[in-house]
Amino acid sequence: MSNEQEIWDFLHRHLRSIFTRDADTYQATTSADMSLYEWFVAPHRQDGQDFHFFMIEHSWAGTTEDFRFDLLEPRLQHYGDTAVVSYTFMLTIASADGLRHSLHNESRVLVRRDGHWQVVHVHKSPAWKAPREQP
Repeated sequence: MSNEQEIWDFLHRHLRSIFTRDADTYQATTSADMSLYEWFVAPHRQDGQDFHFFMIEHSWAGTTEDFRFDLLEPRLQHYGDTAVVSYTFMLTIASADGLRHSLHNESRVLVRRDGHWQVVHVHKSPAWKAPREQP
């Protein structure tokens, strides 16, 4: 059985792979049938890894080695071979223009298969009060 620290370590490794363009680690830590909602990309669910491989390949976040991410108010709900992690994700990027921060709320569902954790679902939402009605 996994302990909480193992799950958090896994999640940090998975997230770091996205920003360091480490496609091998991303693939190993992400289920092939992953589903996700990213409000800032499209108002529809995306399925599979292909979209993210393209984004990783083209350094979508504009990150270099001079970045950090923080998980604010992290919460772990662990149910056997399934875990739900939720937090506010804060990305900080240092550039010649100074520091840039971006935040969003995020939940990830993890499943342990064959002794290894994988992300199977991601849901992101704005970290500010969004209007109830579409503008």
